[in-house]
Amino acid sequence: ASGSKSFAAFACGIERDFQAVLAAFDLPWSNGRTEGFVNRLKCLKRTMYGRAKLDLLRIRLLAT
Repeated sequence: ASGSKSFAAFACGIERDFQAVLAAFDLPWSNGRTEGFVNRLKCLKRTMYGRAKLDLLRIRLLAT
């Protein structure tokens, strides 16, 4: 009803996966720690872009 295509697509996505949305509010579990770890790894990768390969990234990740 808002007329916005992106908002309508967002609402359709929520309706399509409504059980998962309900579970996110009802259940006590969270994947916040995992998301934080992935975010830290991605930030580290971006700062090292083009400088090194996986071996140096592994060393830097374990050092932080």
